[in-house]
Amino acid sequence: MTDKFIHVDGLNIDYPGARVVSSLSFSLGQERLALVGESGSGKSMTARALMGLVRKPGQVSARSLQVLGQDALTLSPRAWQRLRGNQVAMVLQDPRYALNPVQTVLQQTQEALTLHQKLPRKTRMEHIKALIDAVGLPQTVLSRYPAELSGGMGQRVMIAIALMNSPRVLIADEPTSALDARMRDQILTLLVEQCEQRKMGMLLISHDLPLVAAHCHRVMVMFQGHLTDTMPAAELPNATHPYTRTLWTCRPSAESWGHPLPTLDRSQIWQGIPHGND
Repeated sequence: MTDKFIHVDGLNIDYPGARVVSSLSFSLGQERLALVGESGSGKSMTARALMGLVRKPGQVSARSLQVLGQDALTLSPRAWQRLRGNQVAMVLQDPRYALNPVQTVLQQTQEALTLHQKLPRKTRMEHIKALIDAVGLPQTVLSRYPAELSGGMGQRVMIAIALMNSPRVLIADEPTSALDARMRDQILTLLVEQCEQRKMGMLLISHDLPLVAAHCHRVMVMFQGHLTDTMPAAELPNATHPYTRTLWTCRPSAESWGHPLPTLDRSQIWQGIPHGND
């Protein structure tokens, strides 16, 4: 397990009357792993479990849930506070809701740093400015409020905050869904560069399969809380599983203009997938 940052074996996430993630198992090392599927398939709930953020009445159980060598099922709130934002960080999908509207970028980056490190003011400012440079923003952004930022700038600020304490694992939950096509590629390229430079592992949650195929090493496909398919991300265009193949081919494009998109008999998806409560 020394080369694995995260190891999940038999993860279940339950709410009263519903199991939203069922028997999920995977590992994450120093790589880019994508988790894809429709809305409601359990992707974001899986990310929340890895961050200790599943709220009551949700219940998390597993044969094993190891995050950077620690048992995530038994961590105390204080231990989670030390782990989150420090060794494991998350980038959310919309900076309009993730950033504090009444604090400047400088205030929010300082807060992320001082929560986990005690540094002299000069060192702290040098560190913040270096990260702002690393994510491709001008230093003038530090004095701005979130409402004064474009969507792409806000997303870069969130990435800078996530990287502030040099985490070993980055969880990116739909980080490009609120951006246009050109900006989506820029942000994913930035995340890839930072992961490679800092030798991090990244779990990318996304609906954008072409982006996943271009930027990730492996992909896991989820349907209604179950893992249905896994493969090298570059093989997505050649997927043979009916659900994965339909996700790939049902994307609107110039070629599909004027033609009905393919649909899927969902009963095919369940073939070979256990979907009881065990």
